[in-house]
Amino acid sequence: MTEDPSRDEWLQQARSYLRNADPVLARLIDDRPAFDPRAWIAELPPMDLYGALVFQVTGQQLSVAATRRTLARIEALFGGHLPSPGELLGADPGRLREAGLSWRKIGTLRDLAERLSDGRLNTGALSKLPDDELMAELTAISGIGPWTVQGALIIALQREDVVLPGDLALRKAVQAAYQLDHLPAQQEVLAIAEKWRPYRSLATSYLFSAVLGPAGAPPATRRRSG
Repeated sequence: MTEDPSRDEWLQQARSYLRNADPVLARLIDDRPAFDPRAWIAELPPMDLYGALVFQVTGQQLSVAATRRTLARIEALFGGHLPSPGELLGADPGRLREAGLSWRKIGTLRDLAERLSDGRLNTGALSKLPDDELMAELTAISGIGPWTVQGALIIALQREDVVLPGDLALRKAVQAAYQLDHLPAQQEVLAIAEKWRPYRSLATSYLFSAVLGPAGAPPATRRRSG
């Protein structure tokens, strides 16, 4: 696989910025010269915004292993792929429950699919919105909270300035990296992350790698809901 020169240049610039902005991140970056912040995404099937939201909702409160098993069972119901909004609405909810989705998650995904099918939402239009506007549109759906949208922003849209302050693994990583004597609250994580702008996604990936290994892991592995 050939390297993308523009991506490589962007990474060099972002790493340099973060090194200068935060000595803690400078150490994490220098300790991981070969780290690829998007390696874990390469292990996932290609997903548009809707697919990434299905992935994220499925992964709420589940380990990565349980998430992958549930997704495999869902895909098996639809010929080996994640269902389109129309396919999901046409499916027997009981079959989705048997695949491993809770009734709450089924309701969330059906609400999302209905809004996409009847035109209240459009993935093309959503994908062009700024992060905060996209967040507002999607969190209007019961069962979709900031964590779910933040993961989709990273997976599907590759947004560069996303942080997941409610993610337990990230809070633990911040506690360890910054040698805090307590688990930081969400607002504390956000305050620390201010200096990472506009590269908070990359900074977050480095912190995840510090606790989850070189490949990091997708946001849906973090036992978080909403």
